[in-house]
Amino acid sequence: MKNLKIQIGAAILLIAGLFLMAADHIEAPAVSGTSADITDFYCFQGESSSNLVFVANVQGLLSPMATADASFDENVLIEFNIDNDGDNVEDLVIQAIPRDGKMYVFGPVAPSTTGASSTVMTTATETSVDITSYNENANIGDENGIKVFAGPRDDPFFMDFTQYGAIVGGNATSFNDPGADTFAGSNVMSVVVEVPKSLLGTGATINTWLETKIK
Repeated sequence: MKNLKIQIGAAILLIAGLFLMAADHIEAPAVSGTSADITDFYCFQGESSSNLVFVANVQGLLSPMATADASFDENVLIEFNIDNDGDNVEDLVIQAIPRDGKMYVFGPVAPSTTGASSTVMTTATETSVDITSYNENANIGDENGIKVFAGPRDDPFFMDFTQYGAIVGGNATSFNDPGADTFAGSNVMSVVVEVPKSLLGTGATINTWLETKIK
């Protein structure tokens, strides 16, 4: 699970251009190689200052050859959680689940349950998109003011694991500039949802985190 806190609404001018993320690679052996394995969670302001963009990257370290055969697991729910009243409990969720080559996104919507278990909110606002295949132009779903993408993308996270190991081992004191990108040439399966801030509540601050849940 990834956690972020961001300022929205009236406070957005204070964080214009702010880009927040959480990352976790090669650390979930029980789900490694599946779309239940979260690699990164990003949240940032859209091209329109009225929107927020949520990005879930899963199934990391895909080689170009493996990417062509990679797919989203239909038994895995990808869920963006949004707390808009400061109690660290989700008030809204954005749920993404694949079916027959399409990604269906429900919400933002108040969940029927909170915590470790979820029910897919199929009666909520629905946005769908054809899942983009490897090496194809991106398909973008655009309904009800919500935009959605799902498919493979180059892993955007930069990390020099070799130098990190040297630092942890006491053989170096800092990272190099620019360093070596351990993830260069590897891909992820990505779900991107852009929503109007007006759908996320009226609080000036939200907490947001990402979960994957297996049926």
